[in-house]
Parts: sequence; structure tokens; C-alpha cells
Amino acid sequence: MPQTVSSDNVYEALKTVYDPEIPVNVVDLGLIYDVQVDDNNDVFVQMTLTFPGCGMGPHIAQQAEWAVQDVEGVEEVNIELTFDPPWSPDLISEEARAQLGI
Repeated sequence: MPQTVSSDNVYEALKTVYDPEIPVNVVDLGLIYDVQVDDNNDVFVQMTLTFPGCGMGPHIAQQAEWAVQDVEGVEEVNIELTFDPPWSPDLISEEARAQLGI
């Protein structure tokens, strides 16, 4: 029987992905807007970037895709970048705020 993938598994994997310019993972930065896992263990992740023109955007999205693909049981991965709503520092987790000194 195939491994059942949970959104918690996906979030844990995404915590290994960092914006190269900020020493905080994409989950704690508040860049992950949505994670969905369907009955086939296909994963959809909707994420954003700290700003729309971020040159590292494709790199970060690729890192996120690879991290999710490494979760045992995951079949297909679809990463969608969105800028609606725009990212705001208000989305940063308390733990990351402490780490960044804000």
C-alpha cells in the first residue's frame, strides 16, 4: 500500500527551502500560501516571493519542488507562484521574527 502523504509532511519538507538572501525558511517567512495533497499523493503548493521581481524566484520554486518531490509517497508536484495577495512581513512567523531580530 502506498505511503499516504499529508500536508504536514509537505510543510516539513518546505522548511528545508530557504530564500538565499534571508536566513529563514520559506514556511517561516510566510511564503507558502496553500498546500493540497490529493488522493493520488499529487501535491499542489501555492507560494509567493518577498517581492514580485525577485530574481531568485525560479530558483526558490525549483528548490521547493525538489524538496516536496523527496517526500516519501509523493507522485506529482505542482508549484504555483502567485503575488495575490502580495507578501508582507506580517506573514513571518514569531520564531523567524526572533531569529531576524524584528
